[in-house]
Amino acid sequence: MSWISAAESSPNVSLLENGGGGGGSEKATTGGETSRRVRRTESASSMIRKRSDLKLISRVPWEFLRRILTNLQEVLLGTKLFILFPAVPLAVVAHRYGCPRAWVFALSLLGLIPLAERISFLTEQIAFHTGPTVGGLMNATCGNATEMIIAILAVGQRKMRIVKLSLLGSILSNLLFVLGTSLFLGGLSNLRKHQSFDSRQGEMNCMLLYLALLCQTLPMIMRFTMESEDDGSAVVVLSRASSFVMLFAYLAFLIFHLFSSHISPPPPPLPQREEEEDVYDDDVRDKEEEEEAVIGMWSAIGWLIIMTLVVALLSEYLVSTIQDAADSWGLSVGFIGIILLPIVGNAAEHAGAVIFAFRNKLDITLGIALGSATQIALFVVPVTVLVAWTMGIEMDLNFNLLETACFALSIIVTSFILQDGSSHYMKGLVLLLCYVVIAACFFVSNSPSTETNTTNLTMTKR
Repeated sequence: MSWISAAESSPNVSLLENGGGGGGSEKATTGGETSRRVRRTESASSMIRKRSDLKLISRVPWEFLRRILTNLQEVLLGTKLFILFPAVPLAVVAHRYGCPRAWVFALSLLGLIPLAERISFLTEQIAFHTGPTVGGLMNATCGNATEMIIAILAVGQRKMRIVKLSLLGSILSNLLFVLGTSLFLGGLSNLRKHQSFDSRQGEMNCMLLYLALLCQTLPMIMRFTMESEDDGSAVVVLSRASSFVMLFAYLAFLIFHLFSSHISPPPPPLPQREEEEDVYDDDVRDKEEEEEAVIGMWSAIGWLIIMTLVVALLSEYLVSTIQDAADSWGLSVGFIGIILLPIVGNAAEHAGAVIFAFRNKLDITLGIALGSATQIALFVVPVTVLVAWTMGIEMDLNFNLLETACFALSIIVTSFILQDGSSHYMKGLVLLLCYVVIAACFFVSNSPSTETNTTNLTMTKR
């Protein structure tokens, strides 16, 4: 989930720690904000949630038991993806009793879908109690918790290629697949409406992505210019230094959005766009005004810890069985890491971005897609490099020539498409076609799938 959308949550929500959603909410306006601004509290994961029916639970005579049942109802059954939760125990059973490892991989992958969405939900619940600033900072670290956990566990097993493929795949998926699908389907559903968005959001994210591209390109170029007998230690040192630079840039990005966004106020909206937002407000105003915390803060923290531990368990299964799944299905590890893992693992967030595009709310769609890509490129990737350093493992930012080229071209295409602040279905179609070409490239690629540490490979100088 992108932290940007969660940072817009209503700051003043007062709810008793009773595990239920019966408390009222206070919505404060500051600096002349209108009520429309305060009501825009939707996020990607809220689009696939369902309202819980607590009538039966309210009849339970014991308050302690009623709180427990309410939490179980809201956390486990409060999403339309709850039908995938059985995949979690099935993955554990399959791993425990020696079922085919490809089955373990598939069940773990399916189990991660609702878990990733629930982590986003729990983080938002905490944000209701702590306010938008603390909530935004929490989402800045937990927004892509699944990708970070998978990457760190893969580093622990010294499967550096899987680490780099999964992280790069998440970035490409957000830039091309999520954004492309959203613009394409949103354009088709709003053919007679003017589709526009604040282009400055795209400019800021693309600028940061170019910085991440530079930090990945220089280690690759340095590797090519080295002598064949060089051990590559200079590349690792450069990668670690670049990781600190990326983290500093991401911190500055957070400060700018959370504390300094008033310096450059947004321009007045176009009349046609304002009219469309008025229609939207009339249709779903009541639904937005009712959005509030449904569980208490400490309950949300406890559930967040539990969900994170379960994600770590399934991620370990995923990393240890990805090679067996690739061999069993006749696919390359590159295709699974670049294409399959990001699409399935972030399905909930992707669905939310598409739904917002259907409603012609492209600013939120861009916040989800570009915000997530920027978070992975400038936060998750450098953190993974530094964590590997603390584990005594040498990991660099050399993503190899093919992967880096795909990353660069994806950023260029995305920045050109978003530069004029308008959208139509052809722009989305172009992004999707670019993603199809990249998927085909890795489908037929014969790059080494059993590589464990790219820093130990030698590259001959041409």
